[in-house]
Amino acid sequence: MRDLNYIWFDMRALFFMLLSVFLISSCNNAQKEGKKETLKFTASETLDRLSTSMLSYLKNHSPDSLKIPRSAKSDGSLKLTSSRDWTSGFFPGTLWQLYGHSNEGKLLKAAEEWTTFIDKEKWDDHTHDLGFKLYCSFGHGHRITNREDYKSTIIQAAKTLIKRYNESVGCIRSWDFNADIWEFPVIIDNMMNLDMLFEATRLTGDSIYHQIAYQHAKTTLANHFRADNSSYHVVVYDTLSGMANEKVTHQGYSSESAWSRGQAWGLYGFTMAYRWTKDNAFLEKAKSIAHYFIHHSNMPHDKIPYWDFDAPNIPNEPRDVSAATVAASALLELAKYDVKNKSKYIQWVDQVFDTLNSEDYISSISPFLLDHSTGSIPGEFEIDVPIVYADYYYVEALLRRKNL
Repeated sequence: MRDLNYIWFDMRALFFMLLSVFLISSCNNAQKEGKKETLKFTASETLDRLSTSMLSYLKNHSPDSLKIPRSAKSDGSLKLTSSRDWTSGFFPGTLWQLYGHSNEGKLLKAAEEWTTFIDKEKWDDHTHDLGFKLYCSFGHGHRITNREDYKSTIIQAAKTLIKRYNESVGCIRSWDFNADIWEFPVIIDNMMNLDMLFEATRLTGDSIYHQIAYQHAKTTLANHFRADNSSYHVVVYDTLSGMANEKVTHQGYSSESAWSRGQAWGLYGFTMAYRWTKDNAFLEKAKSIAHYFIHHSNMPHDKIPYWDFDAPNIPNEPRDVSAATVAASALLELAKYDVKNKSKYIQWVDQVFDTLNSEDYISSISPFLLDHSTGSIPGEFEIDVPIVYADYYYVEALLRRKNL
């Protein structure tokens, strides 16, 4: 009887061993058939990996003023641009941020060289995107090095930008094109350029930059948002009355839809505006946009939004990683001001990071870090490809998470 008990024990052990193997195999197969397994890293470990990846690219690509990385084409080749493009500051800005994390001298050298190409844009008074171009590059450079020439560039860029301000409207004009249709267009994206103006007042002591940025934010708050806290893309003003005459889109699905990156620009912009002004109306709007964004019924489970929350063919619509990274960075700053919802914001961002650390989202095209962003569906360009500003705000978000 003793031997029979041993035999029964061995059979049970063998059964459970085979069952475990079966379950593990089934789990692995399910992962292969579904979404690829997520690689869980800390923010610091991810930044280490991104720094190493960027160094590999820089080793084989010399700085070139006409070849600033912007995005990738559908065939995998690079889409490169010059300093005049609105995205030109993001690549040097990414280099500065990675250097700030790694303290790697080769990244510093590259950041300085690529940043130099953008300097002449401080005189361009035909665009509202001077903050994107010059503050995302020279702003980080000045913060890290405290160079006087970088400071001068930021101040001159701010002087140039405020030439586009209209007192009757209370905003900085966004675009010059379509002038025969749009008298004075202001886009939600323009909130992002106010950071440089607030900083210019800090650097100079001249309050004019702060005043203009503050008023632009207040005017945008009054006219850009619907009752559900989603944002219009373009508001067209009458320069005589200052009234908003038209509310339309240029990059969203429709004038009444919620273009996802536009919602992220608004979230980031009003969080930043609160940082500089401590105007509680800005904080409340940022909190409301955050709630709309992260709780939207069309937000996918992996937290990477479709290019428009109201796109007609969801779930068969392109995603926009850039909307996710801009929102993630904004939420990590908002978490400092909205203590009640801090843990919720951080949890949401960490889910985004887990997704972006998966093989599905890591770009295979250097120097880009992330895949699956969408530039413009209506414009039919940069659809489901790596885009440089997604990378920039991804690195910024990782740094904010590391330092939280």
